[in-house]
Amino acid sequence: MNTDFRNHYLDYAELTATLKGWAKAYPDFARLESIGRTEEGRDIHLLTIGPEPDRIRPAVWLDGNMHAAELCGSSVALAIAEDMLRLHAEGEAPNDLPAVVCDVLRDVLFYVVPRISPDGAEHVLKQGRVVRSNVRDDRLDESRSFWRKQDMDGDGLALAMRVVDDTGECVPAPGFPNMMLPRGIDDEGPFYKIYPEGVIENFDGKTIPSPSFFSDAPVDLNRNFPWGWAPEHEQVGAGDYPGSEPESRAVIEFTSRHPNIFAWLNLHTFGGVGIRPLSDKPDSKMDQEDLSIFRQVGDWLEQFTSYPMVSGFEEFTYEPETPIRGDLTDYAYHQRGAIAWVVELWDLFAQMGLERKKPFVKSYTDLSRDNMLALAEWDRDNNSGRTVSDWREFEHPQLGKVEIGGVDPRVGMWNPPYEMLSTICEQHSAAFLRVAGMAPRVRFGDVTKTPLGGGMTRIDLTVENTGYLPTYVLNSARKLTWNEDLYLDLELDGVELAEGAQRRPLGHLDGWGRGAGTGAGVLYFPYGRGNTGTAKASIVVSGSGSVTAKVRACRIGEISQEVVVEAEV
Repeated sequence: MNTDFRNHYLDYAELTATLKGWAKAYPDFARLESIGRTEEGRDIHLLTIGPEPDRIRPAVWLDGNMHAAELCGSSVALAIAEDMLRLHAEGEAPNDLPAVVCDVLRDVLFYVVPRISPDGAEHVLKQGRVVRSNVRDDRLDESRSFWRKQDMDGDGLALAMRVVDDTGECVPAPGFPNMMLPRGIDDEGPFYKIYPEGVIENFDGKTIPSPSFFSDAPVDLNRNFPWGWAPEHEQVGAGDYPGSEPESRAVIEFTSRHPNIFAWLNLHTFGGVGIRPLSDKPDSKMDQEDLSIFRQVGDWLEQFTSYPMVSGFEEFTYEPETPIRGDLTDYAYHQRGAIAWVVELWDLFAQMGLERKKPFVKSYTDLSRDNMLALAEWDRDNNSGRTVSDWREFEHPQLGKVEIGGVDPRVGMWNPPYEMLSTICEQHSAAFLRVAGMAPRVRFGDVTKTPLGGGMTRIDLTVENTGYLPTYVLNSARKLTWNEDLYLDLELDGVELAEGAQRRPLGHLDGWGRGAGTGAGVLYFPYGRGNTGTAKASIVVSGSGSVTAKVRACRIGEISQEVVVEAEV
């Protein structure tokens, strides 16, 4: 198998070749399709893993590289896919998973979208141009003045420019003159303004616009999903309307037709943290049964990766009590009823020797000069100096004399060094595959036939859920109109029903799992539920022939059992 993605970041051609290679090598359980095309004509690849990919059963979804520079997500998604391919092809248990978990995984579908933003990622990889998501800019306010990022000096990268300016906000770092630090009142200069490498569109010759992360690529795909969406003036990066972008629309259209998705991993960088619902309310307002499930997911994440799992609202709002609007995991949790969470791969803060802050978001915003110097030292000693680069003089067509260089955040800051990538892939596969092993598992239990005389036979069926999760997956998801109860369909061949209907409701079936932190199963009260994970049905037929019993629901697919009947007169 191709493992290059565990050692470097694949461009679009390499990514496509890897996926096509897997689909060709393993046609019995790997299928590649495109769920959409980008503005620049690239396919948004979806790899489905599992025998009989059109047979609906519990499924997991994982995606990466929604934010263009966050390349590590693609590698981790591919690593999980490769581990599952090995399990199907060779019976090899990934990451020393117990046989009982592997048995569950063999009947779970995996929907893998390793790169949601192929256009943006290609610009990052090939041009060094950092964009948030895609590169589409069709805003109507065409008279605005803004920075257009581009390679000015022909070195193949679009980094930063610095200009000596007494009103500048930055100074060179002591001992690391190529690294710029925020200016302090004790600093004597020289002082610098820092701008993106590029040109000013609609420049009036004197007014320099303030740089913005969204200056020439205004959409953040993780603000473009329907649940909680807010317009641009309320939520930066929102797009024109929910699903306005081809990438987010492709995800919405596919997943809204696949209610069998019970777990959803959204891979980002960086930070070394998992972020779970709720995003708009504290844990006290969350469904407590849901919360216990997320605690179990968080326990596995921390066990295998050392990353904590935190509440989006309580520890990841950049402005207090101002939630992020329109993000993917909100859509997946609230509208698709999935156990959905973000992982910010690559714990750079730990590499720098920083203690975790609380709330976690302060790890990004509350960085002292010493912290930034620690980053420069780490880059020099552990990252081959990939992040902090030299400054080079350049004559800019609009600004005159500038220097180009500064920080290249792609490898070492936003993504782990190549040397650490394989370990991160292995750790996160170990954590996620255990979540996939929580799948509901509906099967037929005992089936008995009792002759009643006069050509009549009673068939007693037992249907049971032997999986961790209930058939409705999350308690909060029971309210979703499409989250239907299980029902029993009867197909008759040579026999007739003596009573009842051919379609019968069974209700939902509990799983055996409880999550973590519930107090269930403790020594002083070791009891579980009643037989809430089991349903029974009795069928009376006349004549000889067969009855095929089919249990169905959109979240679990269909199972069937044929019962042959020989009437006794």
